[in-house]
Amino acid sequence: MFLVSVFLTVFACSSGTKKGSDIEGPETVLKLSPSENNPRNSEGDFVNLKDGRILYIYSRFSGDSSSDHAPAHLAARYSSDGGKTWTREDETVVPNEGGRNVMSVSLLRLQNGDIALFYGRKNSLTDCTPQMRISKDEGKTWSEPISVITDKSGYFVLNNDRVIQLESGRILVPVALHNNNGDDFQEKGELFCYYSDDNGKTWASSAKVPDTTDLITQEPGLIELNDGRVMMFIRATGGFQQLSYSSDKGETWSHIEASNIPSPLSPASIEKIPGTGDWLLVWNNNDGSNPEIKGKRTPLTTAISKDEGKTWDYIKNIHIDPDGWYCYIAIHFVDQDNLLLSYCAGSRSQGTGLSVTDISKLSRNWIYNQ
Repeated sequence: MFLVSVFLTVFACSSGTKKGSDIEGPETVLKLSPSENNPRNSEGDFVNLKDGRILYIYSRFSGDSSSDHAPAHLAARYSSDGGKTWTREDETVVPNEGGRNVMSVSLLRLQNGDIALFYGRKNSLTDCTPQMRISKDEGKTWSEPISVITDKSGYFVLNNDRVIQLESGRILVPVALHNNNGDDFQEKGELFCYYSDDNGKTWASSAKVPDTTDLITQEPGLIELNDGRVMMFIRATGGFQQLSYSSDKGETWSHIEASNIPSPLSPASIEKIPGTGDWLLVWNNNDGSNPEIKGKRTPLTTAISKDEGKTWDYIKNIHIDPDGWYCYIAIHFVDQDNLLLSYCAGSRSQGTGLSVTDISKLSRNWIYNQ
């Protein structure tokens, strides 16, 4: 089942390696670095607008702290040329309406044409819940927030670029609950999926994902399979991403099991490549065998699966800096030929791992090039 030898072989490749001179490697098109009264920029997502522009909304921190619990609001940038260049000024989308902050953006073009914006509203170390707003005018204005979770209280983590809509129209929001009823924060999250069949007006909770292991589980993501099942992929200890499956559109889940994706305790991202049945995986291809980077969020690697995750091929690195800290990825397909990735890309030694966000442009030719 596991493809460890394949992953280890490809790990030694350098960033941007290509066999054909006509295949351009990844290009950084925007770097959101810290500045005065702006110590961190992170966890954003994209959506294509009907006028041809791309909207990118991210977590913009203020003050002098880059902590997950420091003040932050949601800010927007726009591109009018397919992601090559971006507006220079930030536009506030959601002010800091939380006791601590608002952060971690997921944008989703719904089947009815509206744009849904999801983010975490963090009031305290025991109170963080996902919120949803709707735009019917291409992001010019947004509705009042709707809380995705009303049946429980606690500290829920929803990563950026994690919300999906199934072919049936059901919206799924994967979350990890790290405490409830005022308990202390627990590293091991209880995993749930909240779902809506009325475009986000009302929400219901899945059963808890079964897990009798002592693994730390966090920051789940989702992808729909061709047979209608949903796969949850899970940041975890143990050296591999963990998986769980649902056969009833996210209402109940199988016991977690190890995937064939070697990984430190860091989130991965998987999305379908439009116009194909293929999946794109972006993650830290790090099985811990190199002591210099054991447990670190480097390198940043892409892979493609043509069999819904059973095997992975076309494995190559975007970044290999051993001091780099690459995570919280958003994948966005601009068109049939190009895609954008945003991700944290700071320095581990300088303590800026989560403070810097890069947006890189990649061609489909590059990710498929052997």
